[in-house]
Amino acid sequence: MKNDYDILVIGSGLGGLVSALVLAKEGMKVCVLEKNNQYGGNLQTFSRDKLIFDTGVHYLGGLSKGQNLNRFFSYLEIMDDLELQKMDEDGYDRISFEGDEVEYPHAQGYQNFIEQLTKYFPEEKENLENYCEEIQYVCSQFPRYNVVGNDHYNEEILHLNTKRFIESVTHNKKLQSVLLGSNFLYAGDSENIPFYVHALTVNSYIQSAYKCVKGGSQISKLLIRKLRKYGAEVHKHSEVSEFIFNESNTLTSVKTKTGKIFSAQQFISNIEIRSTIKLIGEERLKKSFLNRVMSWKPVSSCFSIYLVLKPQSLPNFNYNIYHYSSEELVWNAFQYNKKSWPETYMLSSTASKHHPGYAESLTAISYMDFDEVKEWADTFNTVSDDHERGEAYEKFKFEKTEKMIEALEKRISNLRHAIKNIYTSSPLSYRDYIGNFEGNMYGYMKSSENPLKTMVSPRTKIDNLFLTGQSVNMHGILGVTIGAFNTCAEIIGKDTIDNRLREMI
Repeated sequence: MKNDYDILVIGSGLGGLVSALVLAKEGMKVCVLEKNNQYGGNLQTFSRDKLIFDTGVHYLGGLSKGQNLNRFFSYLEIMDDLELQKMDEDGYDRISFEGDEVEYPHAQGYQNFIEQLTKYFPEEKENLENYCEEIQYVCSQFPRYNVVGNDHYNEEILHLNTKRFIESVTHNKKLQSVLLGSNFLYAGDSENIPFYVHALTVNSYIQSAYKCVKGGSQISKLLIRKLRKYGAEVHKHSEVSEFIFNESNTLTSVKTKTGKIFSAQQFISNIEIRSTIKLIGEERLKKSFLNRVMSWKPVSSCFSIYLVLKPQSLPNFNYNIYHYSSEELVWNAFQYNKKSWPETYMLSSTASKHHPGYAESLTAISYMDFDEVKEWADTFNTVSDDHERGEAYEKFKFEKTEKMIEALEKRISNLRHAIKNIYTSSPLSYRDYIGNFEGNMYGYMKSSENPLKTMVSPRTKIDNLFLTGQSVNMHGILGVTIGAFNTCAEIIGKDTIDNRLREMI
C-alpha cells in the first residue's frame, strides 16, 4: 500500500499532467496513474519506419510570446524546451473544394488573415474584419482564455449558434464554407454547435500556428520531467479498477488491476467521464446527473492513414489541407455517405530531416462512425502490428485505405509511386490507445440550443474528487489546459492560481 499523497491523478492525458504539475509546484505530494504503456492520452505518438507520427496533436495555436498557451506553458516551465516549427504564415490551413482549383488560406495574424482572404473575396473585407473582431470578443468572455480574468461564462455568448452567426457575417456561400473549413478541429458540426466552440478553436491558430517538430509527445515528456523535478510520482501500467470509500462517502484510495492500493487526500479523474462514473458507482450520484451525462452523444471518431514516403518523392508543404467534396458539406462534415466516403479529409505532411524541401510522410484523416467497426468492439488491442481482430477487420481497413488513397490521388497524381509503407488507425485504435468513448475525437457533441447540458463542474458530489480533461467542457490543447487550471483553482483557490499566472505577464 502507498499512503499519504495529497493528490492522486487518474489518467496521464494533458489535463491530468497539467493539473498534477500545477499542484506539485505548490508543494503538494502528487501521484499520477496511467493504464497504458505510453503517457499523454491524445499527445501520444508512435514510430513506424523510424519516423514519428502523431495520434491527436497535429498543430498548436497561441504559442508566440505573450499569447495564452505560451503563458500557460511558460508557467509549467516547458515552453523553452519545446521544439517548434512555425507553419506558413500566409496559410497555415488551406481549404479546398472538389472542382475548385483554389486553396483558400487561413493566415496567421488577424490583419494577414483578412488580407489573404480578401484576395479571393474583394467585396468581403469589412465582413472579414467583423468576423475577426467577433471571434476575439467571444473568446475574451471565457474564463482563463486570456489567462487571468473572467470568473464566469457569459451565458448569452454560449447560446450563439455557429450557422446563424456565420450567415450573419457574410451572405457569400463560398466564404461561409471557407471560414468553417477547419471545422474538423471540432468534429464538423457547424450547423448546431455553439459559436464559442468555433471561436475558441480558430482564434488561437490565427494568433499563431506551430507544429511540434518531434511530435506532440514531447509535451507530455516535458511535463513528466518537470513533475519528477517537483517530487511527483508517475506510474504507467496502473489501470484503476476500483474506488474505495469510507463510511462517510469520502474517497480514500483507489485499487489498480494489479491489486495495488494508492491512498490520497484528494483525487482528480482525467479519464473518460463515463469510466469515472462506473468507478464512483451510480448509486452515489444523482439520477438527474447520470441521465444528463448518459444522454450525451459522442463526437465522431475518425480513420487515419499514415504514409511513409520514398526519399525525395513528394515536396513538403508547411500547412494543413482541409478538403471537401462540396461546399455544402462543410456544415455537417461528420455526417458522411458510406458509399462516397471519404467526402472530406485533413491532410498534413512532415518535412524530411535528410532532404530539405521534401516530405518524409503524410497523414490523412477522415470521419468514421464507431458503428462501422462495431462488429469488432469486443476486441482490445494496444500492440502494434497485431492482427488479433481477424481477417475481416484487416480487409475492412484495406478497403478504407484504398478509398482514401484514391481520394488523395485527385490532388497528388503520383502519390502511389511515392508511397513506401502504409499504416492505419480506426475508431478502435483511438478507443484502445487513448481511452475515448467509442474512439470519439473531442468528447461530446455540444448544442447552442442547450449549451449547459454538456458543461460539468470540476467539482463532483464526492467532496474530494475532481474532474478534468476533454470530456469535461472544452477540448483541444488550449481548452484542456485551461480546464486543468480551472480544476486546480477549485482545489487551491482561484486567487492562488491567478497570482501565479500574473507572474508570467
